Amino acid sequence: MDRRKFVSDVVLWSAGIAAATPLFTIDQAALAAESAASTVAVAQGKDYAGLVAKALEPLGGMGAFIKKGMKVVVKPNIGFDRNVAQGACTHPEVVKATVKLALDAGAASVLVFDNPTGDARRCYDNSGIKAAVESIKDDRVVCAYADSRKFVPVDIKKGKSLKKYQFYKDALEADAYINVPVAKTHGSAKLTLALKNIMGAIGGQRGQIHWSLGQRIADLNTVIRPRLNILDATRVMVRNGPSGGDLADVKAMDTVAASADPVALDAWAARALFGMEPKDVDAIRLAAELGLGQIDLAKVKVIKA
Repeated sequence: MDRRKFVSDVVLWSAGIAAATPLFTIDQAALAAESAASTVAVAQGKDYAGLVAKALEPLGGMGAFIKKGMKVVVKPNIGFDRNVAQGACTHPEVVKATVKLALDAGAASVLVFDNPTGDARRCYDNSGIKAAVESIKDDRVVCAYADSRKFVPVDIKKGKSLKKYQFYKDALEADAYINVPVAKTHGSAKLTLALKNIMGAIGGQRGQIHWSLGQRIADLNTVIRPRLNILDATRVMVRNGPSGGDLADVKAMDTVAASADPVALDAWAARALFGMEPKDVDAIRLAAELGLGQIDLAKVKVIKA
């Protein structure tokens, strides 16, 4: 995957703006992210907040991805009105730790948001994410509900099934987009991991994405390219995802994994966490075919942090 070319191959949107601001610029953080693209770092333990920093250490720490003055978006999964134990949303301690590390690295601002399937206030509250982020008590941090006026149409140049869709403007304009999904099963996609988490950054009638779902997830990921992906596998919904509800469907795995490459991260998670071959998960295979990352685990360096 040619990340340098991506900087000059920026999508356009038509909402009174001539061209999108490049999501990333070529700097030391971008080069560090590129060099770590086929590396997945895995940390395990009961200290979920500590696992985030531990998983990032082999990748150079948060400072390899975030530089002073950057405008950062942290995008967890806050998609469902479920509590922490039910595993439908990213663990609040993982989100909080990610935000704090970004601030420590010098972020000028950090926006935490999602576009849930249900009532946003209930999802933000019951997941524990809003309270966790606000407990940081830093004016640079905002945990905001998605504003419907900020979804803008984007031409998807490399899309095979989707040629245009609505994306959240703040995500497009961020200097750094940090993807913080939760690992779980999905009735249509088989798994929802780093690639599938793009769904919370889009608007429109999202039900239509489920036609040719794997290809459309891959297409959407050609637009927003995370600088860093941090996968929450602390308590994993192994059945009846993505919304679940029954604690019997959740397995404590006490794991956080990180990578600059969402395809490699999802490929590792498919096999290590769920016993599936990456090629059997459409979104992973099709994203790899679009050049979005490395699916061949023989070519991915997995580091136990």
